[in-house]
Amino acid sequence: TMLPLLPLLLPAAHAIVELGYRPVLTQTPTLEGLTTASTFVLDQPRCVFGGYDNADIWLVVALDKAASAFNNTAVPGTPETAFQGFPDPVSAYMTLNATLANYPCPKPAGDITVLRVGSETSCARDETRPTCNGPLPGPGPYRVKFLALQGSEPVAETAWSEPIMLRTAKSPSSISTTDSGHSAGMIAITTILSILFAILLAGLVAMLAFWGSDSCGGSSTFSKPESVTVRRYNTHHVYDQPAARL
Repeated sequence: TMLPLLPLLLPAAHAIVELGYRPVLTQTPTLEGLTTASTFVLDQPRCVFGGYDNADIWLVVALDKAASAFNNTAVPGTPETAFQGFPDPVSAYMTLNATLANYPCPKPAGDITVLRVGSETSCARDETRPTCNGPLPGPGPYRVKFLALQGSEPVAETAWSEPIMLRTAKSPSSISTTDSGHSAGMIAITTILSILFAILLAGLVAMLAFWGSDSCGGSSTFSKPESVTVRRYNTHHVYDQPAARL
């Protein structure tokens, strides 16, 4: 009588444990660049996967619209989950694999317990590294979750994160040049710099004029040296000679 119940019990035996944890962007106050144009920073899943010592813990990154369709039985490192195919045709890829030893609980004092998603540029186009943690290709939104695999079998997973948007760079044509506050500030700075430059230039001209006049005046103060006159003396004994009067 138990045989008909076996098909119902087997799927339950292999069911994935859903953990009560949702990945979040880190709130570490000293960390800058929480989100950039191609990366974002998550808190590590500390004290989340207790009891799964033999599992590999993977980060799954998916487009927001495709997160619900991700297949938990997908194998990391295959074309189906390769970063190089993201976001088309691959709508979710697997990266940043770690073991429970990489996420000790409680965390040691002073440890930086974050993961920067999208930080590897060297493997972005290298198809031999399908689990590359490469730069994200657009602003998103994205969702992420952690998935624990024992071998190729999924055993536990977290919930999906809330949608994560990345920063977008403004194009030059979209930057307003008519904003009154911005233009007033620029005008004030330009005016101050112009005044300072004019003062500096006037001081330089005055200094050059002073040096020039001082040089010319100094040459005119030289008095003409007095001519040296040699007074002629006639010795008396010459005129005393009788022959000299002839």
